[in-house]
Amino acid sequence: MPGKAKPDGPPQRRARHALGAGVYWFLVAATWLLVALIALTIVYGYDLPTTGGLADGAVAPLVTLLGADGREIAVLGSRSNAVPVSELPTVLIQAVTAVEDRRFFTHRGVDIIGIARAAIVNLFAGRIKQGGSTITQQLAKTLFLQPDRTLKRKFQELLLALWLEERLHKDAILGLYLNRVYFGAGSWGVEAAARRYFGTSARDIGLAEAAMLAGLLKAPSRYAPSVNPSGAAERAAVVLNAMVQVGFITPAQAVAARAGAVRVAPPASSRGSRYFANWVLDQVPDYVGDVGRDLVVVTTLDVGTQRAAERAVAVALDGEGQTREASQAALVAMAPDGAVRAMVGGRSYRDSPFNRATAAHRQPGSAFKLFVYIAGLEAGLTPEHVFHDEPVDVAGWRPRNYAGAYSGAVTMRDAFARSINTVAVQVAERAGRKRVIEVAARLGLTTPVANHPSLALGAMELRLLEITGAYAAVANGGQAVLPYAITEIRDGAGTSLYRRGGSGPGRALSPATVAAITDMLRATIVSGTGRVAALDRPVAGKTGTSQDFRDAWFIGFSADLVAGLWFGNDDGRPMHGVTGGGLPARAWRDFMAATHHGRPPGALPVPALASDAADVDVRERQGR
Repeated sequence: MPGKAKPDGPPQRRARHALGAGVYWFLVAATWLLVALIALTIVYGYDLPTTGGLADGAVAPLVTLLGADGREIAVLGSRSNAVPVSELPTVLIQAVTAVEDRRFFTHRGVDIIGIARAAIVNLFAGRIKQGGSTITQQLAKTLFLQPDRTLKRKFQELLLALWLEERLHKDAILGLYLNRVYFGAGSWGVEAAARRYFGTSARDIGLAEAAMLAGLLKAPSRYAPSVNPSGAAERAAVVLNAMVQVGFITPAQAVAARAGAVRVAPPASSRGSRYFANWVLDQVPDYVGDVGRDLVVVTTLDVGTQRAAERAVAVALDGEGQTREASQAALVAMAPDGAVRAMVGGRSYRDSPFNRATAAHRQPGSAFKLFVYIAGLEAGLTPEHVFHDEPVDVAGWRPRNYAGAYSGAVTMRDAFARSINTVAVQVAERAGRKRVIEVAARLGLTTPVANHPSLALGAMELRLLEITGAYAAVANGGQAVLPYAITEIRDGAGTSLYRRGGSGPGRALSPATVAAITDMLRATIVSGTGRVAALDRPVAGKTGTSQDFRDAWFIGFSADLVAGLWFGNDDGRPMHGVTGGGLPARAWRDFMAATHHGRPPGALPVPALASDAADVDVRERQGR
């Protein structure tokens, strides 16, 4: 028919040619991919760790914590032998596989379906929300590899997972995993965890306890029932739902397990240092993995400073705290370089192991003004700059001063010392809220801060540890710090597995900014809201009070020590007129007086102002 192409005309030949070219290039790509995989296997497989001794029965290790002076401060863990999978309750096996690796009994060490599913979920979420690692891969990492995140380590993990699957039965792999993985609170292995949390053997736990233990595997320190019972229950509910989805249990069984009360065994010790000890212990696997043998961890804790901290908190809560309805407190003290010397996470570890120093998020109030005024200084303002304390309106938001009155013209130093809200808002708006947020991040805050006018008054929730670390950067002469507690980790034979090194994140503030903000922090104690915290030596600090007296803070430093204190109630109930310049400042003064007794006074660490190179360094870090 005229105008109609013949079946074997040019379009068909071009289509066949394109198809052939596609197949050709696919085969080329596949060949090079195979070559790359072989090369990676040779390169990364060359120095794989030895895999001998896998059949040895795992024994939960003991971890001995030493203070900075070498004295023993705690021995944690539970001497418990491995429990064969055949002796563990079926519900525990089901709970672990349902939430950690649903195709564990069918894949060969690497779950391609799970990896693809996780990739899709993460792509739509725009962040890492799911992982694709199998139980076998997690075991390979636990047994043989360091916890660093590198391509080499990930590829070796895959190779070792395939190796394990070729040589061990599934029950053996699962048994090694359950008897060696970390469950939090010093518990390595499921038997130690069951005895720690429920006071019984893993052989005897029920569905509710099994779901709670399986839920711990994602984040032991976050979901430990001894520390976060509500979080543990929520995570256990996720595990139960996963078990229903897989078909291991019925919806009715899941409902019954959620409704049942799980009795959590009390901690073995009520010493205040247990807050610090558990915080340290939860970090150990990040440094050395789960080594499966006894460890000695050398920490930064100073025993005398710790005792003074516990005493100061107890005296404050049992005295003024009772009359002013403040039921909880937390304290963190560190050297200017971030070495944590003392930590109190609450009134009583036995009554509540929840660590309010490291885990609680509370509103810092005016303690956040440190970042606001630093941003102002970096924007060109000076402590002598005059602002007008008067009503302020920012897009319809009208902040008020604590006393409800206005002072007219005041210098920036005086406004900071007296914690005048309207001036803080003006400084933040003048400097730019983005700059304030950037300063906070540069000084070590990891909690997100919303870009809202109220950030100038600390209307967000932060952790005591991170904000105290930010103040430490000022005490450290402008060098940012990462609060730390571990200096060395050794095994029972004395072999060093980790030793702290490095010099920290680097300079965060110019010498001129450090000098100016230190002067303003000093004025807070000399003539401002922190006068009650004055000592027989130069000290600097800042008060903080949230709305309705729900949170009260004092954070400050001397030449030798940085300390932060928080008072409040766990349920957010208002205290009776407690401000940062009252109970917290007095407790801070008592603590610092005790720790500095007998020490000669030292000048606050204000660096020389003529360091142009340091100013340039900070400007480069700011991206300007």
